[in-house]
Formats: sequence, C-alpha cells, structure tokens
Amino acid sequence: MITRALLPLLQCPTCQSRLLYLADDGLRCAACATCYPLEAGYIDLMPRGADFDYVSKYVTDEAELAEELDYRDLAPPLLAAGVRDRTLRRLMRWQPSDVVLDNGCGTAKHAVWNTPYVGLMVGSDPATLFADEAVAQVALTKADSRTLPFAEASFDKAFAIDILEHFPIDVIDDYLRETARVLRPGGRMLAFSNTREMSPIQPIINMSRRIGRLFVRAGVYDFSREARRKSDHLKALENWEDVLAAFERAGLRPVKVIFWNSLFTTFVEHVLMKLGEAALGRSPKKAATQPAAGPQPEGIAREIRARRRMRSQLRPGSPVYYALMAITLLMELDLWLFGWMRCGSYFILVEKPHGLSRSE
Repeated sequence: MITRALLPLLQCPTCQSRLLYLADDGLRCAACATCYPLEAGYIDLMPRGADFDYVSKYVTDEAELAEELDYRDLAPPLLAAGVRDRTLRRLMRWQPSDVVLDNGCGTAKHAVWNTPYVGLMVGSDPATLFADEAVAQVALTKADSRTLPFAEASFDKAFAIDILEHFPIDVIDDYLRETARVLRPGGRMLAFSNTREMSPIQPIINMSRRIGRLFVRAGVYDFSREARRKSDHLKALENWEDVLAAFERAGLRPVKVIFWNSLFTTFVEHVLMKLGEAALGRSPKKAATQPAAGPQPEGIAREIRARRRMRSQLRPGSPVYYALMAITLLMELDLWLFGWMRCGSYFILVEKPHGLSRSE
C-alpha cells in the first residue's frame, strides 16, 4: 500500500536528498528533479542511472517466475515458513511503536504476517512479486538494497529472510552497510540464511534425503521447483567466520545466534510433504489424455496445484490447519534441540551500537 506514514522516512535514491514531495505524476525530488511513479500499491524508488554488475534473477526473470512462484495468495505461516516466522517474532520482540523494514521482502509474506504487531511495516524489493495481502497491508517500495531510499536512522528494526545466500560478497557488504545506515542506534536486525557448512548430524539428516531420492527415481515426485528456486544461490559467505566478518564490516554486533540443524525438517520437506504434494497435485482424470496446458515441467505444475488445493482448506481451526501446525512444531524442534550446534543454516540477531556514525 502507499501510505503517507512512509513519506517522512524517504530520501531520493538517486541523489540522497530529503527534498521529496508528492506531485500529480508521482513522488518528485526537488534536488535532482527525478520522478518516482506511484504504482498499484507501491512506490517505484529504484535509483535512476545506476549500473549494477549484479542483478537478481527475480528481477531479470520476473515475468517468467510470476506463475511459477504462485505468489499472489498467501497461506498462513506454516511448515518451514512458519518456523522462520515464529523465530523472527520470538527474537525481534515486536513493539507497537516499531517502524520495521523487511529488506528484500519478496512476496512480503513475513511483512504481512507481522504487520499487526508493529507500528509501520515497510517492504522493499527490486522485484514486484508482491502478494495481494501485502499490497493491501504493507508500505511497499520497489528499491535496490545497495542504495536504499530511506533516510539514515529511520527504522527501529529490520529483517532479511533467505536473502544473503543469493548475493556475491560485494553486494552482501553493500546490503548490510545500507541496512545498518537506516537502522537507529540500538536498532536490531535479524537475518536468516545459510553457508556451505555441514551439520555435525549430517549423516542422520541425509537418511531422509536418500529416501526422497528413492521416490524421485520411482517417479512419485521431483524437486524441480526447489532446484529452480535455489538456482542462483551463491553462498558467498561459505562458513560461520565469513558471516561474522560480514556483519562486523557493517558495524553490526551479534546478539544471539540459533542454528537450524534440520533433522526433522529434512524428513518433512524431502519425504512427508512431497508425498502429500504428489497426492494432492494429481491432474484431473479428464485432463490426463490432454496435452500440457503450458511450458511448465510437470513437477512444478503438480506442486502448484497441490499448494493451491491445500490453501483452500487452510482455514484457521480446520483439521488440515491443525495437522500442518503440528508438523510445523515438529520442525521447530530442530531449533530447540540442536540450535546450539553449528551448521550451515542460521538465524543471527545483530544490533547497531549507539554512537555508530555514517562513516564508521
């Protein structure tokens, strides 16, 4: 949504001026005369004239990915997304007065789920694959995280869910530096991402992966959608020392760390839920002899059908909802039982120290 509460936080991403004003054709900068159009539910605040070496596939392939991501309708926060969201809420300790930035929000699902607990939720992403609920509830900006269109010290808190693994080192540094810039002194940021490090219990975790591969070879399901979604994962922060060094370069101090050793999670994602998707995602019998309606691989089409059918049954309080919540809590046990054990996937809560200046 476009709300006037967002305007005092903004600065021109092209020239960094605070002299922005609403005009008939959009948001204008009085210093450089750039006009930023007001689109359907968001403000286009991409910097003009910037030439970045790295551009996300979600920007370059936005139209192609739109159908595959099935992004417009949101399910409740369940399964792996539910674990991320419950951990986000637990560690961030939202306050009703908080002004919060979801930096690299994607569909802005986490922003939607947490909007009721804060004063103002802002979502920022260079792609505009925003869910319908996000367009209605979240202050959205189309923006690049290397030149955020927000004034210094504008936000109490920020978060980055499944972001850092997509970037090369120089982009990570720019991303974290800009996030630190727009945080107020004492403000906190939570990041969830992953490195290349294996879990100490990886041999046990891999048992579920081997079972999943047996079903793949039998043609029951495949992981084509997951492979597509993760195809641009660089994991430039290869180990935990790299993670700590990146946040230190940005001037952000670690407060708490939880590792996600995915013992139960891997069984759910590689076996249990994939079997459910295979059953729910079957094509109607009358369509079985017809040619495919589109260019999507059958595995991706099947998973999308399954997710849409599941969403139709996910009313809060329904048996399906309670069953998936129970599975979500099982997955969350990985954090409670093994969260101290260093591995690749991590939640890190960091803080911007008081007295950190723009130049530090």
